[in-house]
Amino acid sequence: MKKADIFGINCKLGRGVNILGYDPIWKDRTKARMKDEHFRLIKEAGFGNVRIPLHPFRDSAINENGKITESWFRTLDWAIEQSLSNNLMPIIDFHEFGVMGQDPLGNKKRFLATWRQIGERYKDSPDEVLLEILNEPNKELTPELWNQFLSEALKIIRNTNPTRAVVIGPAFWNSIDYLDKLELPEDDRNIIVTVHYYKPMNFTHQGASWAGLQDKVGVEWTASPEEKQAVINDFGKAQSWAKKHERPIFLGEFGAYDKGDMDSRARYTNYIPRQAERMGWSWAYWQFDSDFILYDILNNRWVEPLLKALIPSKR
Repeated sequence: MKKADIFGINCKLGRGVNILGYDPIWKDRTKARMKDEHFRLIKEAGFGNVRIPLHPFRDSAINENGKITESWFRTLDWAIEQSLSNNLMPIIDFHEFGVMGQDPLGNKKRFLATWRQIGERYKDSPDEVLLEILNEPNKELTPELWNQFLSEALKIIRNTNPTRAVVIGPAFWNSIDYLDKLELPEDDRNIIVTVHYYKPMNFTHQGASWAGLQDKVGVEWTASPEEKQAVINDFGKAQSWAKKHERPIFLGEFGAYDKGDMDSRARYTNYIPRQAERMGWSWAYWQFDSDFILYDILNNRWVEPLLKALIPSKR
């Protein structure tokens, strides 16, 4: 297998943001919140990549025979084309972590069928297009089972995309703490390893019903020495793993939910990516629209404290 400059690709990814995951565009193009102009704004703000979460199961985009609809693919085509035309590197992220975690074996056929079709459709795309096998494997998709799934999906991808950069993370929600359980093919060096970081959860997810913290609010993040050290320790653990295995790291998600106070959120949202950059990692903030929002689409404006936290040059 040809060895790509995978560390160079990861460096080029640089700073990014998650987009389009919960935009109604996937079911109805006429109801799109995100438009062409937003890709330009993202680039002008100083970002270099966009991670595009895909939900083909949720969107009823794949039928009982495992065939993905052309209309859904055309939306993805548009997102990739807009990314590339604005010099943003798109990461195509299979984001069906919920159903895959609940019933991995029952959904395995559709999961592999999805990658077979995505691989075929984008096999001639530029190297700047990356593929992420699955967001946050969890629950019944145990570390051991996930190693089997990722191996099969990667082989399918490699049939049509032998040297493309593929993004793969550990089980248990892409946790840094589970990197040691991640098994990757030693001879495939065209892989970027992703981790997500939302610690401490009682701060980053305060007020979030899906995290069981709907009644937990008023938690601050003051950037105290203890709070900073906890991040340094966690990132150091991941960096040690990365050096040992000679794999680059992409921090694919981080952020603090909208129910926290903005000063704390801005401090956190500045500290996390700066630590990632010191390690030589690329990153993508969660997310442009929907929740944890970085850009207020209805009012056509950035959430300035968060943008300035992510891209300090925008102060």
